[in-house]
Amino acid sequence: MFRGTEGSNRVPVAITIAGSDSGGGAGIQADLKTFAALGVHGTTAITCITAQNTYSVTAIECVKPEIVKEQIKQVAEDMGIDAGKTGMLYTEEIIKAVSEEISKYNFPLVVDPVMVAKSGASLLKPEAEAALRKYLLPLATVVTPNRFEAERLTGMEIRSMEDAKRAAKEICSMGPRAVVIKGGHLDMPKDAIDILYYMGEYRIFSMPRLDSKTTHGTGCSFSAAIAAFLAKGEDIPSAVKQAKEFTTNAIKFGLKIGKGVGPVNPLATLYREAAKYGVLKSVREAKRILESFPEVADLAPEVGINVAMALPYPENINDVAAIPGRLMRAFGRVKASSSPDFGGSSHLARYLLEMIRHDPRKRAAINIRFSEEILSILRGIGMKISFFDRKEEPADVKHIEGMTIPWGVKQAIARIGETPDVIYHMGDFGKEPMIVVFGEDAAELARRIVEVASKYRSSQRKGNCSS
Repeated sequence: MFRGTEGSNRVPVAITIAGSDSGGGAGIQADLKTFAALGVHGTTAITCITAQNTYSVTAIECVKPEIVKEQIKQVAEDMGIDAGKTGMLYTEEIIKAVSEEISKYNFPLVVDPVMVAKSGASLLKPEAEAALRKYLLPLATVVTPNRFEAERLTGMEIRSMEDAKRAAKEICSMGPRAVVIKGGHLDMPKDAIDILYYMGEYRIFSMPRLDSKTTHGTGCSFSAAIAAFLAKGEDIPSAVKQAKEFTTNAIKFGLKIGKGVGPVNPLATLYREAAKYGVLKSVREAKRILESFPEVADLAPEVGINVAMALPYPENINDVAAIPGRLMRAFGRVKASSSPDFGGSSHLARYLLEMIRHDPRKRAAINIRFSEEILSILRGIGMKISFFDRKEEPADVKHIEGMTIPWGVKQAIARIGETPDVIYHMGDFGKEPMIVVFGEDAAELARRIVEVASKYRSSQRKGNCSS
């Protein structure tokens, strides 16, 4: 039962017909995360239970084919299915059962011909390959093989884009409406290029190749994303394009866990969107705190103080909220000229974007003026301090706009062998010396700056009294 896209208030329903990954990185676990991230209600028909982690598959137990069929039936008859995908099917019997059941319902189907796990374990029995071609591919809307799967389906050797195009056309002749040859394993060092063959034409989708070890579940998330976009009413080229962009982010912000290939992170985009309100709220509270205590003015550099906080998984300065125009000294306090907004400070954003690459927890920063006494106070409250020297900056870095700060952060981290809580520099021609303090939350960091300001004002009073 295909419900189509009628009704503006209806939540699209997608089904994943696939195996369970006990490590949570691939299979139905990756598919359900992807469906959730894209606003689609995910349902399942579990075909196999696997015992696996990031580096091995140690056991596979198949679900009875009639149980697989019953799972599909119950979802279809109650909720309806707007799109579906298949993953690990493993046996000829399961492939036949799945093909028989889904042929009763007219929903778009994405077939991910899962054959081998990242660890090298076989996820499709050799004798089941013929059944995949005969029974399932003719029912497919889109088939998404990688290079090695395409080679096994066609018997062709694939090394280049032209090889991949020929393979896509050959697989399309087996019955599916469209074929995407995934480019992750093609011999193209700079770009990951996917090739879509649809309605007799080729379309190329290219993204920069990521140097990442968090790719477990890539194929599952990609095919699930295509299914999700089809469930939402997108056409095939649009669904493939958006799925590639989505999966690229899932790899880029993958989870560095386990001893082997870490899993992709399909929820990264959702986390970023969900965090926007909280980040702005924290920066607003930090602004209020800094404006409320007169002693903070003692820490203000000539260019003013700013406070910034990044979204999880930031990519550019527009993912960092700060105060446009900074907080400037006025009438014995600091006062902001505007409200916090994303993209409000390219200066602190560059600090945070580089720092987060090394320590994702340090998402907040505040800049204050440089003084040895302030550094001593920061050291006294237990903060790890490092610095960089602008005079050591290579010429090729100095002459590229925006490169000094990332270079400086790397130098400061290398100097102490860990990420510091404080980074300072002594300035350069036309550049004021500065201290930047890092933390996990903008409001909490502002309270720490008030503590530093209070200690600093107290020490200045004592110094004046003693003189």
